[in-house]
Amino acid sequence: MGLINLLTSNPLAFVIIAAALVLSLTFHEFAHAWTADRLGDPTPRRYGRVTLNPLKHLDPFGTLLMLLVGFGFAKPVPINPNNLGRWGTLWVSAAGPLSNLLIALVCALLLKFGSHMDIVYVVLTTILSINVVLAVFNLIPIPLLDGSRILGALVPSLGRSLAQFEMLPYSFLIVMAFIYLFGRQISGLINVVQGWVQGFVGA
Repeated sequence: MGLINLLTSNPLAFVIIAAALVLSLTFHEFAHAWTADRLGDPTPRRYGRVTLNPLKHLDPFGTLLMLLVGFGFAKPVPINPNNLGRWGTLWVSAAGPLSNLLIALVCALLLKFGSHMDIVYVVLTTILSINVVLAVFNLIPIPLLDGSRILGALVPSLGRSLAQFEMLPYSFLIVMAFIYLFGRQISGLINVVQGWVQGFVGA
């Protein structure tokens, strides 16, 4: 179900989820850009991506998909692997999912030690859930996702093949088909990690 359906049925839920998505996607892409910049690749800064301004990171088509079908994406951060080397590329790729796990852990800690007002609880649990989804989903080692680039850095010969696949015009459709076919398994994995994050701090 897309977010757009919540506009009339539950406007407050729409605002909370939309804001949480924008925050989470922005921080994810910023983490990629900031890490690359710190490791010596000027490419993200050249494209204005070392910023927390959501407008620099949100993709119009990806945002539309989120509104209509509940699944979307942000603009990938451009990097030059030649400036980063093998391990630099690995850390840049891992930075996005790690940033989402960090946000999820912070939310879990706030749920444990902070206010239990209804609206605060809803906001924190929403942000936590979205960031667990982003972290786990992006760590799946299939092309176009961060997990693929992490795997490619660990196994350079495989990384070259994955990079070539990503350049194919139909690669996006194949990845979407994979997600559709294995959606139940992916959801199960996300639920396990989400339960672990909440249980880790007793939230």
